[in-house]
Formats: sequence, structure tokens, C-alpha cells
Amino acid sequence: MSGLWRGARHLVTLLRIGVLLARHDALFPLEWLTFGAGFVRLTRWLLPPRAEIAGLRPGERLALALQGLGPSYIKLGQALSTRSDLIGEAMAADLSRLQDRLPPFPGTEAIAVIEAELGRTLSDLFQHFEPQPVAAASVAQVHFAVTAEGREVAVKVLRPGVEHAFARDLDLLLWLAELIERWRPDWQRVHPIEIVRRLHESVEFEMDLRLEAAAAAELAENFAGDRDFRVPRIDWSRTSRRMLTTERIRGLSINDKEAILAAGIEPRALVGKAAAAFFAMVFRDGFFHADLHPGNLFVLPDGAIAAVDFGIMGRLDRKHRYYLADMLLGFLTGDYRKVAQVHFDAGFVPATESIDAFTQACRSIGEPLLERPLEQISVARLLSQLFQITRQFKMETQPQLLMLQKTMVLAEGLGRQLDPTVNMWELARPLIEDWMRLNRSPPARAVLGGAALLGSLERLPALLSDVETVLKRLAHGGLPLHPETLRALNGAKNGATLIWPLWIAALALAALALAEWRG
Repeated sequence: MSGLWRGARHLVTLLRIGVLLARHDALFPLEWLTFGAGFVRLTRWLLPPRAEIAGLRPGERLALALQGLGPSYIKLGQALSTRSDLIGEAMAADLSRLQDRLPPFPGTEAIAVIEAELGRTLSDLFQHFEPQPVAAASVAQVHFAVTAEGREVAVKVLRPGVEHAFARDLDLLLWLAELIERWRPDWQRVHPIEIVRRLHESVEFEMDLRLEAAAAAELAENFAGDRDFRVPRIDWSRTSRRMLTTERIRGLSINDKEAILAAGIEPRALVGKAAAAFFAMVFRDGFFHADLHPGNLFVLPDGAIAAVDFGIMGRLDRKHRYYLADMLLGFLTGDYRKVAQVHFDAGFVPATESIDAFTQACRSIGEPLLERPLEQISVARLLSQLFQITRQFKMETQPQLLMLQKTMVLAEGLGRQLDPTVNMWELARPLIEDWMRLNRSPPARAVLGGAALLGSLERLPALLSDVETVLKRLAHGGLPLHPETLRALNGAKNGATLIWPLWIAALALAALALAEWRG
């Protein structure tokens, strides 16, 4: 019954959403489904689109509709902006401009949250508190203040009731994703359920401001001593789950080019600093700011770049950092076989596919780029085109790379806005090449391999102890096994198939023990 009630509730919500999408002429995604085109034409006749959206591109109309639907759908649009392989480059570009801005809630409510969270009156905490917020987004809004000790700070406060609103909307999106995977098996390759779950994890992270504070502290630690990239200090005594207090950043918005020039700061130098910071976050640390729109970046008087708002962060493990570096360098040097090989080595393209055909597809993407002036080459567009060929080669979506792709689109757009004659990725290329020499050259691989082997040997005594424990239990009555394991053992046709792996493992352990004893 609960499943039926859930479905009925979501159908009513979908009806309301459908009306708003129709008024923005944004139901066109249904045209991709069977019989969808006729339904869209009928809807346009019954619910004529608003006059003000005439002449807008499909992506612009959809972006306006998602803004009207509220916070969860704005974030859904931002997630979709990374999937140009599904929605096309033009629409992805339009959705990438979605800004997470909403009307503010009253300052009195923010004050009530602060006092409830810290159990103290506002006057005990701050000499001065601005009741009018300076920024308001879907999850929280920001107020400027001066602490009781006289420090200028920015105070971020969660919206009242935001958890319930997101939980309701994300349950609807999960329900839709479940229907898609059930009725459209060909879409399982893009993992709609996993994408919604990752969106849910991201939103949950944003709604505990202690986690955002920890992310800011980690990023600040990674850039300790860096003169070109700054992270505001955290005021931990005024930070809790529903509020976050940081050092106030005073600087110019990074997209205010006129003010930057008037301050005597060279935009090209800023692009270089942004490229170096992005490289360090992604390749050096594997931990990057994943919401690099202009509202979150400021230029300080000394020309350094400062970042704020650490609610959306991304991580890349070493394997994916190697993959990304190999792929980018392969494209930049025209080595398409290398580009194809790293996809196969990483397991992103099934081994049953033709590496020669995939190399050809990579060449079709890369060659047009090499013929263009350097400043016109877009790495973000390159990744977008690469994702578009994934269906042909049965390449599964890599959700951990989607956030990075979105961030690269934002960073690249920001760089071109500052100085359209500069390619920020070319500025970062020497850094990537140096990092590759340190991490991917044969000597570096040998060192890393030796470290991995050393780690295995360090774990060997514990492993041998576990084996000894197992042997003692076998000698004193056997081991308790899970019923499923017993059924699997009973179902084995030949006992030898179970014994041989045990003997192989025992011999391997003996060899390792002997090697350690001789050492």
C-alpha cells in the first residue's frame, strides 16, 4: 500500500510540474520517448507557452522552468549540465548557467537559528550582525557580522525546513529514476538511480555545515603557504550543523573585469593562477572545489584568488587522476592511440570493443581541435564530445568524473571571460607534464610499485596470523559458515574445484613467508 501511496503522491506532483514545464514550452524532453511528440503538441495546444519565452533556446526555456520549480530542480539542472552526451552541447551549456539563487528568508529567522544552535544570545556572539543577507541560495543564506572579539566574519545559515523540502523532491527524482531503469533498460548505462543518489549525497553534505567547514579546512591545509590561492579561516566556536562562520573575504568579484583592470591586476595573470590552483586541487590533491562560478571567487588586493562556499566538493582517486592526465596529454599531443589505451586500461571501455575503432573515434574529436588556434581549444568541449561516443562503445558513465566535467566547464568559461586569448589548460600543461614525470614515468612507477609491495609485506604477519587462527579452528571442530556458503558448497559438482584454490593460496602464503624470513 505504501508503494501505491508513494506513486499516487508523485503523480500529483508530476502533474503540477508538467503544467509549469508546459507554460515554459519545456516538455520537449518527452519527444525523445515513444509517442512523446504527439503528447507535447497536444499540451502546447491546451496550455500555450508564455509570451516572454518566445525566441529562447530549448535549454534556456528549461533553465527558467527549473528555476521556477525550486531548489531541488535547480540542482538537477546543474547535474544535467554535465551530461552533454544525453542532452547535447547547446542545452548543457544553457543549463550550466543555472545560478542557485532564491529570495532570502527573514533575518529574524536566521537569528533564531543562530541562537538555537549555539545556545547564546546574538549580542553575546556578535558586536554587529547584518539582518539583511548578502547572498541567498537554495540551502542557506549569508550574513555579514562582526564577532564579539572584533573580527569581520561571514555567517552562513540554513533555510528553515530545507531538509524536508529536499527529501520530498529527491524521493520523486529517485522514483522516476527507478521507473526509467525498469522500463528503459537501454538507459541503465547512464545509471540514473546512481546519479540521483549522488545528488542526494551532495545535498546531504551541504545541509550539515560542519562538513562544509571541514572541507574548507582541508582545502586550506592543502594550500597552506600558497600566495596565489586563499581559503577563509573557519570560526569553529561559531559553527554548528545549521550555521557556519568564516573569515570575511574583501575583494573584487572575479568576473568584474573592469574593476580588476582598474586595480592594476593583469587578467592573464589571474587565469594562470586559476589554472595552477585547479591543477593542484585535481592532480596534486584529488580534492577540488566543484562550484567555481564567479559568485564564489574573489580577487584580493594583492592579486591572489580567494574561494568561498565549500558545500560542493569533489574527489578523484589516484587511478582517475592518472586516467585524466594521460587522456588530456594524449589529446594535446595528438596521440590518439594513447587516449584510447587509457580508456581500455581503466576498464571504462569493455575489452570486447575494438581499440582501433575507438582510436579512430578519438581522432575524429581531436583533429578538428588541433587545427584551431590554441585559445579556441576547449577541453571542456573535448570531454563533452568524448562522452557522446560512449554509447557506441558501450562505455559506462563514470559518475565520479561528472562533477569534474561540470567544474572544468565553469573554470574554462571563467578563464575565457577574463582573457579570451588565453587557454587556461595550456597554461596548466607544464604542471601536468611535471606531475606526470613524477608519477607516471618508469622510475616513478617502480617506486610506487615498490611502495605497494612493501605495504603488502607489512600486512603479511597479520594475514599469516589470520591463517593460523583459521587452521586452529579447523583442527578444533571446524568453522561456522553462512547458510548461503553451505548451499554453494553442497552445490559444487566437483570437490577438487574447491580444494585447488585453497592449496594455491596456501602455497602463495608459504612463498611470501619464506621470502620474508630470508630477508
